[in-house]
Amino acid sequence: MSAAGTADGRLPKNATVADHIVARLAEWGVHRYFGYPGDGINGMTSALQRAGDRVEFVQVRHEETAGFAACAHVKYGGGPLGCALATSGPGAIHLLNGLYDAKLDHQPVVALVGNTALTAEGGGYYQEVDLLALYKDVASDFLAQLDDPSQVRHLVDRACRTALSRRTVTALVLPLDVQDEPAVPDPPHAHGYYHTSSVPSSMPTVPPEAELRRAAEVLRGGEKVAMLVGQGALGAEEEVRLIADRLGAGVATALLGFTAVDHREPWVTGAIGLLGTRPSWQLMQDCDRLLIVGSNMPYSDFYPPQGQARAVQIDLDGTRMGLRYPTEVNLTGDAGPTLRALLRELGEGPAPTAWRATVADATSGWRRAQADLAGQPADPLNPQLLFHTLNDALPDDAMIAVDCGTATAWYARHLQVRPGMLASLSGTLLSMGGAMPYALAAKFAHPDRPVVVLIGDGAMQMNGVNELITVAKNWRHWADPRFVVLVLNNRDLAFVSWEQRSTEGTPRYPASQDVPDVAYHRWAEVLGLDGELVDSPDQVAGLWRRALAADRPVVVNAMVDPAELMLPPHFTLDQARNTAAALLRGDTDRAAIIRRALPATLTTYRPRRKNP
Repeated sequence: MSAAGTADGRLPKNATVADHIVARLAEWGVHRYFGYPGDGINGMTSALQRAGDRVEFVQVRHEETAGFAACAHVKYGGGPLGCALATSGPGAIHLLNGLYDAKLDHQPVVALVGNTALTAEGGGYYQEVDLLALYKDVASDFLAQLDDPSQVRHLVDRACRTALSRRTVTALVLPLDVQDEPAVPDPPHAHGYYHTSSVPSSMPTVPPEAELRRAAEVLRGGEKVAMLVGQGALGAEEEVRLIADRLGAGVATALLGFTAVDHREPWVTGAIGLLGTRPSWQLMQDCDRLLIVGSNMPYSDFYPPQGQARAVQIDLDGTRMGLRYPTEVNLTGDAGPTLRALLRELGEGPAPTAWRATVADATSGWRRAQADLAGQPADPLNPQLLFHTLNDALPDDAMIAVDCGTATAWYARHLQVRPGMLASLSGTLLSMGGAMPYALAAKFAHPDRPVVVLIGDGAMQMNGVNELITVAKNWRHWADPRFVVLVLNNRDLAFVSWEQRSTEGTPRYPASQDVPDVAYHRWAEVLGLDGELVDSPDQVAGLWRRALAADRPVVVNAMVDPAELMLPPHFTLDQARNTAAALLRGDTDRAAIIRRALPATLTTYRPRRKNP
């Protein structure tokens, strides 16, 4: 392939700067663009049209979705880089939230944003915004405006290389008039011009042997080893299992690393943190060694107490080491090869068995408790029942997209993802409205696999109802039409309501938290999709079988109880006092919360005997 060629080595006749950008991005593996058109990027969309089937433009309903989808495109294995395209002014502004999702979750995304023509810049033209100032934070590692056709090669190359090497967002600002100028595929061999490479840079893989030996020495003496795995462990599932077996460790997962382990294993305690499991809390409270693999889970109070455990951390980025817990050894490297090298240094040896048995017993008891919680009556429907029954119904190749809110809690506690599945969410930004864009990106990356979207009614009203139009537009082109959207319709921003009660001690504020009741299943039917209303536990039996056997996307409008308690794995005295104060001050859901509180609390926190 030539240095300036398209995917097949050619630029179109009379190629423009925009054609050259598309061709150069193709050399970096960018063949799919998420975006929304506008006159500020007409040159780019014209170039995409000329590229034909060598590239794909996915038109979403809002630029925010384009940013989320570009991030999720990488998370679900759609390619090495995500790419979002937005017009000048409002389009570029709308894009920012999705780009911040990629920045905070360390996903490589290149943003292409149109700008006012060079000839009009500084004159107060329509949609003129100082994009270099606006984007200097989200694209802090590399941000540039393309002002001359000879810059295409080195600006595109640097944007892609930086995004990949630093796992972050980069951005190119594209003035409208420059997009249509004639391409300069080969800049002059002269002072002030660059001839750059489109070959990706290698990454550090394995730390020095001396550091591996130090890590092995720290871990080898542990009798109660805990592991915390995050998204950096994705792709190293076998290595995580082998080293956990060698150390006799229990394994907790950050939500972004959920699919790095098989959650059916008795030594996998599940999610950690405020929405995590009680066994994960206990694992960290009792361990004497901690191995962190590819995670920077930020809840410091869910790590072991300082001084209790000796710790080792593995991460591809050395700047993120030791930020959450005082680690003794920090191993900069890729999780898979680093874990294999560490395993060799550990050598053969008996794994502590008593600790594993303790972890397995706690995990088994927790899982039984979750099954009991899901079966408890609610008004009109217990949301946990929907998640508990989904667990057994998920196909082996399912892709799961989760939104921020109560859906995250029930996902973290009930779904036992297993090898072959893909699942993700806005993990660090914790933005509402991410699940539908994530699901679209997953489906475009793997149109032959089923998608399940888990979303609350607040997030559904943010952009879910709009992006259903994108689903309706595209589903007939997917090899597998299964796209199931579960909407938890409780007419309440329930997560916010619970946070307000437990942290502020104030009752639910209806003006702030009430959400209009919408017939989401009817909206799906209007769009030519299937819809199903579920408002009774009797209707749950067979629900997932029907939804996953449908010949088109399905929206499940589930009328669930807003008073269902989200009890943290460790309920502090302050949280209990604040919640009680909120109820005493006249919370509108007081009666329902009192009704659910005793059975839910007893089921969650009472000690359970070992399996017979």
